[in-house]
Amino acid sequence: MDHESNEEQTLASNLQSLSFSDPLSNQFNSLNDLCYEISSLQDLASRGSWLSILDKVARARKLSLLRKPHEHLIYLSYNVLALTKLRQYGDAAEELDSLEDFDSAQYKYESYPDHYPNRSGSMVPFALRWLHAEIPHKLGKRQETLDRLYTLLDFVRTKLKERESKSIDVCFDRWKKKEAFLINAISCHHLSYKEFGVCLTLLQSLLNVDSLDPVLLSKLGYIQMQLGDLDGSKASFNRVESLMKEGNSGALLDEVEFKNLICRNKAMIYLVGKDYISAVREYDKCIERDPTDVVATNNKALCLMYSRDLSDSIKVLESALERVPTVALNETLVVNLCSMYELAYVNHGDIKKTLSNWIARVAPDDFDSSCTRI
Repeated sequence: MDHESNEEQTLASNLQSLSFSDPLSNQFNSLNDLCYEISSLQDLASRGSWLSILDKVARARKLSLLRKPHEHLIYLSYNVLALTKLRQYGDAAEELDSLEDFDSAQYKYESYPDHYPNRSGSMVPFALRWLHAEIPHKLGKRQETLDRLYTLLDFVRTKLKERESKSIDVCFDRWKKKEAFLINAISCHHLSYKEFGVCLTLLQSLLNVDSLDPVLLSKLGYIQMQLGDLDGSKASFNRVESLMKEGNSGALLDEVEFKNLICRNKAMIYLVGKDYISAVREYDKCIERDPTDVVATNNKALCLMYSRDLSDSIKVLESALERVPTVALNETLVVNLCSMYELAYVNHGDIKKTLSNWIARVAPDDFDSSCTRI
């Protein structure tokens, strides 16, 4: 069971929420004042219409609709993200190779005083820096991605130190979110290769500095669990619960997300003890608060399957796909549902084909239809 079955999607979603509004973020009344028709790009991205984004970017470039330097960078960011989502990693790398070094004067506001009077600093969106770090891994160059991610983390922390030393509160929380985002991204890379010791050292060193991040504390608990340190895992989860009681919700969580994080942590402890009924109870609390909590939905279904209640486990996943298809439709959930079909039905091939046909009608452009295993 993967406690964060849609972690990559979550990272990408969080990235989009904090990255593309960086340039000139506080100067305009609407997104379209910031950049040419950027609101439509964001809308297309939220719906998974990545092919439409490629068409829109190509049209804007062909017709020379982008007037300012930062607009070219924002559109390039969306183009690279769309190519990445569509698994066209070579094309995404070529786009990135067309850029100069991110610290080049070409990407500084002060290099264009007519466009950006009285403004200085980099106009490179954080999203573009992150994509530049991630693409090599997609092309089989894992170490290059890790090197770039750690370099980017140093860059973010430098920005945070500058703001702390000068007592600058503007955008400080946004940079903290970027730091947390990168820590999660780096942890995911190490976890995918079962490098639990590296993750443990990384997270503990970070938490010595900032012990108030419930997401990082929870991740620490999961890693301790993987290493067999159940007492340490419980202690980390208890610290998360204490933060809730103290009103320290962290930079990335609202109240519902925080409560659901605590319930998912409790459920994992129950799972280790094979107390599936209690785990299901915790996941039910999550789903009742937030029907779009796909991690809770997916794991509840697996708990029911482990309890030999295959019929109800199938109903849980089918119901989620019916109620919140745009959220629930991810490859991990569909793989699990198809596995349950194979266990439950003799004619599972026909059932999976019906599911596959439905997915073809509603799925975003980047959905991997091979996960139905037809």
